[in-house]
Amino acid sequence: MTYLQELERELKLRNYSRKTINSYTSCLKKYFEAQREDFEKPNLDSIKDFLLSLQDDDKSPQTINLHLNAIKYFYREVKHSAVKIDIKFAKRSKKLPVVLSRQDIQNLLDSIKNPKHKTLVALAYGSGLRVSEVINLRVGDIDFDNLSIHIKEAKGQKDRITIFPEKIIDQLKVITLGYTARDFVFVSERGGKMSTRSLQLLFAAALKKSGITKPATFHSLRHSFATHLLENGVDIRYVQKILGHESIRTTQQYTQVTNPAIQNIKSPLC
Repeated sequence: MTYLQELERELKLRNYSRKTINSYTSCLKKYFEAQREDFEKPNLDSIKDFLLSLQDDDKSPQTINLHLNAIKYFYREVKHSAVKIDIKFAKRSKKLPVVLSRQDIQNLLDSIKNPKHKTLVALAYGSGLRVSEVINLRVGDIDFDNLSIHIKEAKGQKDRITIFPEKIIDQLKVITLGYTARDFVFVSERGGKMSTRSLQLLFAAALKKSGITKPATFHSLRHSFATHLLENGVDIRYVQKILGHESIRTTQQYTQVTNPAIQNIKSPLC
């Protein structure tokens, strides 16, 4: 019997609704697919990395907590683990997204000496990619001729097309030299795709080295991409489509960060 079957059986015995059973098994399946390790005992670091990857993918606090509850239930009620999973995700606040200025982005890139890592960060910013989209990007997804990237099965299992920065064509071609269309663009030193954690650590190190003090994360590259497009005069509907936002209201958060009308108002303090 598989882990998912064990979970489903336990939920049925406790008379959980079909909706809850489907939700919990779906969440747990995603966790298993993301981690691919021994699941007999909970690994708190792996669970945290998984939850952070959901956060980086713009999942709502409710969705993240649903995944966390499914994992807790599995280990507590199915595996009868004595290890306490004391992890709590707070509700998302109404804070504005952290956006790096164009100069911040340049300083960040200048601080990265590893060519592959520098290209990775440049691509994440230049194409507005989520961390999971960078990790899962394959060579065949990039159209160098039309300067576009086909993002497959992104958030909500939806495909979308985003732009590709012409500035890094040569660097990316060097990185992927000899690769097949099915190969991941960014491969870890041990082979296979890079992990969410490695990208987060890479970004944190570059941020510190560049001297930027803003509380930015890897996802701030995507926030900055959207904000700078709006500053360039790109219609918000196009920005919405490029980012893959289902609702225009999600994209509108960036208009609060970049508001020319406010920027042109002078303070009365002279």
